[in-house]
Amino acid sequence: MKEIERKFLVTSTDFISESTISNRIVQGYLNSNPERTVRIRIKGNKGFITIKGKGNESGTTRFEWEKEILVAEAEQLLLLCEKGVIDKTRYEVPFGRHIYEVDVFYGENDGLIVAEIELKNENDAFQKPNWLGKEVTGDNRYYNAYLCNMPYKDWN
Repeated sequence: MKEIERKFLVTSTDFISESTISNRIVQGYLNSNPERTVRIRIKGNKGFITIKGKGNESGTTRFEWEKEILVAEAEQLLLLCEKGVIDKTRYEVPFGRHIYEVDVFYGENDGLIVAEIELKNENDAFQKPNWLGKEVTGDNRYYNAYLCNMPYKDWN
């Protein structure tokens, strides 16, 4: 029940033509405290509740528990969430022996594109596509729970 991932900014939309799957995602947070976030998500035609713990010192590893719930339940729980909703499209892009999940944000986070790669361990080697930019692993500003409270449009 651990998530090991690294995050990167994306420098172009070239990844779209390389993607194999895309889903619209709407999510909110019942609790956005970095010690323990509780997320409600609708991804495509499925609902989820996810609990994440605080990341380790490097920001790559943290506890994650997720359970699928009915979309109707997710819709009701979204009404209870804190202010700020994340609206994005997630593209799954195979590259090398990994899959990058690239999120294109809308609304108050419009203009932000972030790629994540899940790894088997913190030292797992991976290939970097040419559209991958600066690494932002461990930078709390790029976590969705932060973006709900401090949207990308307000960063300047």
